[in-house]
Amino acid sequence: MGSEEESAVKEPLDLIRLSLDERIYVKLRSDRELRGKLHAYDQHLNMILGDVEEIVTTVEIDDETYEEIVRVYTVITSSLIRIIILLTTRRTIPFLFVRGDGVILVSPPLRTA
Repeated sequence: MGSEEESAVKEPLDLIRLSLDERIYVKLRSDRELRGKLHAYDQHLNMILGDVEEIVTTVEIDDETYEEIVRVYTVITSSLIRIIILLTTRRTIPFLFVRGDGVILVSPPLRTA
């Protein structure tokens, strides 16, 4: 009976409780993503993660106009294709405290095939 009570989902934070000691995916402000093992959290979504992979995506900005750099290519059909240059940086962090006010989304890790 105690097992049923522990796995019951009555409020949104219960879903995060069920992910304790599991790997999760966290999307943060400023185009940051984290994948790691959830060790602890609180009601503000402050979290302690272990064995974390951080991915930061940045866009190239023109130094003079401060606009995104867009590459335009002409294809045989004469239509234009706009490509925004995205740069990604990855790093591994053994133990990380995440402040909850930057959290946008928490979910099980995305599966890559």
